[in-house]
Amino acid sequence: METIPAKTILQKNKSTDWFGSEYNINLYRGCSHGCIYCDSRSDCYQVENFENIRVKENCLQILRDELRRKIRSGIIGTGSMSDPYNPFEETELVTRHSFELIDAFGFGAAVLTKSPLIRRDIDIFQSIAEHSPMLCQVTVTAAEDGLSGLIEPGVSPTSERLEVLAEMSESGLFTGVVMTPLLPFIEDTEENVLKIVRLAKEAGARSVYPMFGLTMRDGQREFFYRRLEEIFPGEGLAEKYRHTYGSRYVCMSPHEKRLWKAFTAECDRLGLIYDMKGIISAYKLGYEGEQLSFL
Repeated sequence: METIPAKTILQKNKSTDWFGSEYNINLYRGCSHGCIYCDSRSDCYQVENFENIRVKENCLQILRDELRRKIRSGIIGTGSMSDPYNPFEETELVTRHSFELIDAFGFGAAVLTKSPLIRRDIDIFQSIAEHSPMLCQVTVTAAEDGLSGLIEPGVSPTSERLEVLAEMSESGLFTGVVMTPLLPFIEDTEENVLKIVRLAKEAGARSVYPMFGLTMRDGQREFFYRRLEEIFPGEGLAEKYRHTYGSRYVCMSPHEKRLWKAFTAECDRLGLIYDMKGIISAYKLGYEGEQLSFL
C-alpha cells in the first residue's frame, strides 16, 4: 500500500462543537467510497487522486508519541476527512491499532463510518468505554438500499450499516446515526427522513443528527454535478442545483422547516436525541470527573 509522509497525527480541534471531540485524527488520505456529495473532494483540501487511498507513514508511532506527551485525556474523533474503515483497513489494521493506543493512554473516542468493518473493533470500543466516553456512529442518508447504492456506490447498503449499528447497540455502546447530508430534490422527503429515524430506533441508536441539505465548494461541486447527470440522466438535477444555489456553500433543502418539524416530532416520540449539545451530554454522562483527571 502506498504511504505518504506525516509529521503529526493528533490534531487539536478549535472547539468541541463537533460531537464533543477535543482532538481529531486521520490515518488515511483519500477514500474509495465514491459518495457523490463528499466535501473532502474540495480543492481546498488539496487531495490529489482522491479515490486512491494512502496511509500516513509511521502514523501509529507518531500517534503513540503524541498521546504520551498529553497531560490530560480527551475525546479523539475520526472519520471527518476519510473513512477510517476503508477496504485496506481489513488487512492494514491501522485504525484498530490506533484505538488500542487511545485505550491504553486513557482517551475517549468518537468514530463515524459507513463501513460494516467497524463491528470488528467492538471489543476495543467496549474497553475504551470502561474508562472514557465512546461514541459509535454510522452515516445514513437514504432509507432505501437502492438509493444509497446510487449516491454512495462504494459503500455497504443502508440495511447492512443498520445491522452493524444494532450489534454495537446490543454490546452496550452508545450509538447514533448521522443523517447528513440529505440531498435536496433527492433525499429531502418526509418519507425518507422519518423512515431513517424509525430504522435508527429499531437498531438501538440513541441519537440521530441531521442536516437537511449539503455543502458545496470548488472541485467537489463540479464532481457532484457531473455525477448527478450520470446517475439521473434527463432529470435536469444539476441545472436545478445551479439555478437554486449558484455558488452558495451551504445549500439547504427548500423543505427544511417542514422536514425539521416532522423530524423533531418523530424523534421526540421515539425518545431519540437530535441536538448536538444533547448528544454530547448524553454519551459523556458519568465520565466528567475521569476526563478531567491527569494521566
